[in-house]
Amino acid sequence: QQGCDPFAQTQRSKLQHRRARINQQINKEMRMRAGAENLFRATSNHKVKETVALELSYVNSNLQLLKEELEELNSSVDVYQNDSESISVPMIPLGLKETKELDLLVPLKDFISEHYGEEGILFEKEIKEFMELRQAMRTPSRNEAGLELLMEYYNQLYFFDSRFFPPNKSLGVFFHWYDSLTGVPSHQRALAFEKGSVLFNIGALHTQIGARQDRASLPGLNQAIDAFQKAAGAFNYLKENFSNAPSLDMSASSLNMLVRLMVAQVQECVFEKMTLLSAQHDFLTRLQLAQEAARVEDVYSLVHQTMTQAHVKDYVPFSWTTMVHVKSEHFKALSHYFAAIALCDCPAASDAVLPEQEKAFVQFHVTMPEGPSLRLLLQDPEERRKLGKAHLKKAIMKHEEAMRIHGLCKILRKMDILQEVLSFAHKRSLSKYSEIDHEEDFFETGDAPDVHPKTHQKPEIKSPNFSQVKVTDIFHRLGPLSVFSAKNKWYPARRVHLMRGENGFGFTLRGDSPVLIAGVIPGGCAAEAGLKEGDYIISVNGKDCKWSKHAEVVQLLKSTGEEGVEIIVITLQGSEGPKAVDKKAAAMSSGSGLLKSNKENSRKSLMNSKSASTLLVWSKKSKRSKKSTYGVPFTAVGDNEAMY
Repeated sequence: QQGCDPFAQTQRSKLQHRRARINQQINKEMRMRAGAENLFRATSNHKVKETVALELSYVNSNLQLLKEELEELNSSVDVYQNDSESISVPMIPLGLKETKELDLLVPLKDFISEHYGEEGILFEKEIKEFMELRQAMRTPSRNEAGLELLMEYYNQLYFFDSRFFPPNKSLGVFFHWYDSLTGVPSHQRALAFEKGSVLFNIGALHTQIGARQDRASLPGLNQAIDAFQKAAGAFNYLKENFSNAPSLDMSASSLNMLVRLMVAQVQECVFEKMTLLSAQHDFLTRLQLAQEAARVEDVYSLVHQTMTQAHVKDYVPFSWTTMVHVKSEHFKALSHYFAAIALCDCPAASDAVLPEQEKAFVQFHVTMPEGPSLRLLLQDPEERRKLGKAHLKKAIMKHEEAMRIHGLCKILRKMDILQEVLSFAHKRSLSKYSEIDHEEDFFETGDAPDVHPKTHQKPEIKSPNFSQVKVTDIFHRLGPLSVFSAKNKWYPARRVHLMRGENGFGFTLRGDSPVLIAGVIPGGCAAEAGLKEGDYIISVNGKDCKWSKHAEVVQLLKSTGEEGVEIIVITLQGSEGPKAVDKKAAAMSSGSGLLKSNKENSRKSLMNSKSASTLLVWSKKSKRSKKSTYGVPFTAVGDNEAMY
């Protein structure tokens, strides 16, 4: 699997390179600060204290400058937009989290020889393949292939976790990741931190794909809606399944804000879709557009509220908060504009359409407008013009407020496209106002009530579908996970020479991958050779049988001649004795370190190892079909056991 070329100087990769460079500088400055603070606390020499205090102020101002530079990078939303000629409001995408390279060769080789009793050097190919996959996922391309690459690595981590992370011991490897918005580095030994960071990048990549769509076309809009819904799903899944993340971007409050931001961007696309599809300029369509715009304003107000909360405010780029605020004012203005257009540009209601219009208009405003009855309002052009004028007055005020807030942010002022959208909408409302404003109007223009928010397409939070990317366990040569996992321990393998007696070998076999000795006849050949109930057959006459089916092992045993058969068996620790429960049905779980992905782990189950290339299956139930306990006497052979 390939990531995109890290040296390809596209606008986006230049941005990501600058982000990586700033991340490293922030890391260096933070280390210097920590050292200086320790020295300041430790020394009693007044002169040294003064020098260190000066150094600290220098480091802190450096950090502030780097933080501002990174904020400007995170605000470069225009780089992620599409190149089409049409004007559409920019969307907010996220930059990917950066990570350091990871050398797993020595720790994994050591673990394989120590835990699995295999030659670590024989698994170098697999270890390198895993490291190459990790390296590739650091630079995913901004399309479906990039998402698949991240998803493949995420799914591979399921196996990696089960193979190399025992419940009470760490692999001794640190996973380093930088915060997406502040560049502050974090590291943990827990694999859950690696998983969570990859999941964050899946969400971030969806935001970039959504932002680059050409939203002037219907297919582009549908793809943008899909991408932002999937981004919301990834951040929501991360929030619900991973806790105690060491970096701010993965804290519950940040993820909550990101989910809301993505939902608002979906709602904005839904509004754009409706304006694109509404060919008719009839009264009801325009009322719908006004309510749709009010709904967008509603969700952006909620995002703005979330972004200005105490623990999120200092962390979110100012340009994001400003853009969200601008959008909430802009869409409020649009809701009033479309209300005015519906009232002023559409003919007064005839008796035939009056009931339908009355029904729509009764739920249109948050509070009923003052003045004449609904029926009179809808049938009298002059009354319609009065209310329309009041709506336009409010629209113009809101447009001006949006432009004022936009002017407060230096970064947004550079964004021509947003400026264009705002001033176009403002001019459109002004010209409509002057068109319906009569010189002889002596009445005071009233205050129009707000439009009731309503949408015809509710945003959907689409959780990641991990099963769409099928992966093969890179380390499947270690044997079926049901037995050969980091959680299980077994006694050293025993080599047993077995002769066939008059009544066969004298044992009962059950299951496959690997085949289990379910019962041993006292005094039989197997018992004399030292085989025990609960042993797993992993080799017959030198042939590896870890992945072999029941029938294959039986065939190998039957084809032995008078010289007997050489088999290698292992016994799981804690599974000795007839009362022990079948270990194969034990569910996998892990969670070392601070970041515990409990819910994530609890949904893992053992997979029925059907083939040498086990596919990843997420399911709540254990799929092991051949499951029973050892307590059955060997004579009562079950329907999935056979005596040999």
